[in-house]
Amino acid sequence: MPNNEIVLENTPPMAELGIIPHKSCTAIAERVNDYLLQWRQERKSDQSIITLAGYRSDSYIVKADCPRFGSGEAKGIINQSVRGLDLYILVDVTNYSLTYSVCGHENHMSPDDIFCDLKRIIAAAMGKAKRITVIIPFLYEGRQHRRSARESLDCAMALQELVNMGVDNIITFDAHDPRVQNAIPLHSFETVSPTYQFLKAILKNCKDLTLDNDHLMIISPDEGGTKRAVYMASVLGVNVGMFYKRRDYSRIVDGRNPIVAHEFLGNDVAGKDVIIVDDMISSGESMIDVATELKKRNAKRIFVVATFGLFTNGMEKFDKAVADGIIYKVVTTNLTYLTDEVLNKDYFIKCDMSKYIAYIIDTLNHECSISELLNPYGRIEKLITKYKNGEY
Repeated sequence: MPNNEIVLENTPPMAELGIIPHKSCTAIAERVNDYLLQWRQERKSDQSIITLAGYRSDSYIVKADCPRFGSGEAKGIINQSVRGLDLYILVDVTNYSLTYSVCGHENHMSPDDIFCDLKRIIAAAMGKAKRITVIIPFLYEGRQHRRSARESLDCAMALQELVNMGVDNIITFDAHDPRVQNAIPLHSFETVSPTYQFLKAILKNCKDLTLDNDHLMIISPDEGGTKRAVYMASVLGVNVGMFYKRRDYSRIVDGRNPIVAHEFLGNDVAGKDVIIVDDMISSGESMIDVATELKKRNAKRIFVVATFGLFTNGMEKFDKAVADGIIYKVVTTNLTYLTDEVLNKDYFIKCDMSKYIAYIIDTLNHECSISELLNPYGRIEKLITKYKNGEY
């Protein structure tokens, strides 16, 4: 049950709940729905709260689809009424496993295609929902968050499109740069950190970690991720280190200046377990380069931790890094699409985020504050105490 259960028991929901999962994230949406069904069946509340129409339901999932014409064009369809619902739309723009037909040819859906489907679903609701919240774990175009030449500001444009269509809240996880919310300063934008889930998964799968300065260190692979590394190191009470990428600014390769070397700033890592934490693993080259540099400095076990495991170049490099003893474990969430190949790796640890999303939806539907969910310091402290006492 949610940690703030007493508050939820005594606060009526703002409207009947509805969840629309895009086909890119049906699996995690079903688990979210199961948690909500369980909690609301068990909840002991004032009768005026639990007898609200639809509060205790067989399912909160609203059936919707985005079928396509033979030309590849699509439309959004919602197959039941959403009038007056507190509506939550879940979408994973990175799910490249989805396909559609264009004039007899099979196309894989791109992030652009999936984002357009999101807009189609919002348009199909026709403004009838009481409130619309979009949960988009991997923020669409989040890496194009600033302009450094004659470039389009795609993330800012996407956020403005959503709020102009009537979206009230946008919830994402570990945004590449949270300052993108400046594009919509008068609207609700939350970026959620999965630090607690990371630590929970690591401690569950590794029972011999020593959580102190002499045995553990948190590393940021670049200057942009320093804040999340500092937070994790602070709650664990250990030191933090950072790499910065020395680039060759005289050349441009594949649209960017090539990295010449990774330079390290921090204390000695010799003999220590190391957690490298970042927002995403794309090709994985930077993470493996950083892990290799740490091994040269005689680091012990290296945990590669990222919110989003995209693995755009496959798993071969990680297989080799693990076989060579460079990487010990790879830890990511299930907020983005993961292939069976990734899930079946013995060195891979998956952090299930469905319960966390269910907490957020349940709390927001009751019009309660989610500040406790956004700052998990208290839960992390309890987890560490249990682990040190051998209770976890």
